[in-house]
Amino acid sequence: MASENLTDNSRVIPIVSESLKALPIPLNGGIREKDGYWIDMLGRPLTDIRISVTDHCNFRCRYCKPKEIWDKFDAYLPHEELLNFEELYRISRIAVEHGVRKIRLTGGEPLLRKHIEDLIAKLATLRTPDGKKVDIAMTTNGSILAKKAQGLKDAGLDRLTVSLDALDEKIFQEFNDVGFPAAKVLEGIHAAREAGFEHVKVNTVVKRGINENQIVPLLEHFAGTGVIVRFIEYMDAGTSNGWRMNDVVPTSEVIRIVSERFKVTPLTPNYQSETAQRWRYGEGDDEFGCISSVTRPFCRNCSRARLSIEGAVYLCLFADRGFDIRTMLRGGASDEEIAEALGRIWTNRSNHYSELRMNGMPLPVKKVEMSYIGG
Repeated sequence: MASENLTDNSRVIPIVSESLKALPIPLNGGIREKDGYWIDMLGRPLTDIRISVTDHCNFRCRYCKPKEIWDKFDAYLPHEELLNFEELYRISRIAVEHGVRKIRLTGGEPLLRKHIEDLIAKLATLRTPDGKKVDIAMTTNGSILAKKAQGLKDAGLDRLTVSLDALDEKIFQEFNDVGFPAAKVLEGIHAAREAGFEHVKVNTVVKRGINENQIVPLLEHFAGTGVIVRFIEYMDAGTSNGWRMNDVVPTSEVIRIVSERFKVTPLTPNYQSETAQRWRYGEGDDEFGCISSVTRPFCRNCSRARLSIEGAVYLCLFADRGFDIRTMLRGGASDEEIAEALGRIWTNRSNHYSELRMNGMPLPVKKVEMSYIGG
């Protein structure tokens, strides 16, 4: 079962082990398309790409990159193996030409990538076939956001999501495990709003016995600001975080906790593949969300692919292996050949890990680490 504790060092993947090396790109069969989108085996279009721009992170969050494992076994990829900005832009442009409408930059911690504003500026020039601007977003831990926010906005970043697992300093520093203060992250969120970001979200991973008591304080703190807090069920991403089902605080429990303090009203999704269930709280227009990957999987509407920093395409956050695109990028492949490869990869996609977990089906023992492909 997926609730098994997976902290045995022999099963940890510092980057990608030999047993998880890239899958071959499908060479045969047609490419399934509909209304300008590539369509996978379950009828899901590819509309979003999440791009990891670095494997470095200055936090050691216990649900993602626990210090006792990563600081002992960690190894960063050599610089020459990382995709450069031209390569990231090229694959993004090709994907946009075939239906992608949103690009999210992740990490590691994306603000640690030098000159990240230059990449954002290039991506912000992309237009869909019908002339619309591509939505450019970023997920960050917020540690250096205060000094970066204006530059990100000026470069063309549209939206920001900031990870903040607690307001209480002791709890937050226990989560990030490097002694980083929550107050500094709050400064970054404030700076983002001052810079003109209208769409700022806060992601909070809720782990039983650690930060359930932060749910209401977070909502109280951000009430009236326009910032939307999203509570995320603790997930079994990667194999190093020691995930157990007993540590999961289900969305139903989060709603109960919020309902004891506020009036709660369900809201309709903004779009079909939205990951969060939306709720209004209080008497005004304040909103929060719940991402229920464990207890209420949304695999059937998942329209996201992930590009790792060294150029592998992953079709699920819980995937065991990706598809090597870097070799094509650096081997003289044309745009048409790369597009054909991406189309075949997506057309052959059938991933629905969270549904399998919920139904008690056999699952991969080893999975790529979340810090490697972004959350």
